Amino acid sequence: MGAISFIIIFVLFISLVAFIGQFISAVRPKLAAKLGFMESESEVDPLFFAYERAIALADILVSWTLPVACILFLFNNANWVYFGIIGGTIFFYYFGLIAFSRWIMHDKKMRIGTKADIRNAYILAILCGLSGLFMIIFSIISVRGYLK
Repeated sequence: MGAISFIIIFVLFISLVAFIGQFISAVRPKLAAKLGFMESESEVDPLFFAYERAIALADILVSWTLPVACILFLFNNANWVYFGIIGGTIFFYYFGLIAFSRWIMHDKKMRIGTKADIRNAYILAILCGLSGLFMIIFSIISVRGYLK
């Protein structure tokens, strides 16, 4: 198993954590807060909490694509590349969504969670962004035939 496979397994782990976290956040927000997937409703402005719930619902519609790409890659299915480009783009977008929304809302003095919540959100944003960027680049390189 090469370095690429180890990176794909890491991306699979990150993408599954994100997908499962968003699913739990969408259907059981109190449990999601206990598990650290979401800010506690009491720690944030009501508008931010509603925004996070809506984002979680929307995310479960699309965030399955990156884990599927990783699984297809590990099973040597050539279709992984299509899911990789789409899923990678979605996860790279998550980086901006998570980071910029919190930065702007914090600047507007909104309550967006505890310091630990904010730190964890930025860590997740970076991991999602790096995972997405890797998958985009790796997919494009593979489509162009540089990897055989």
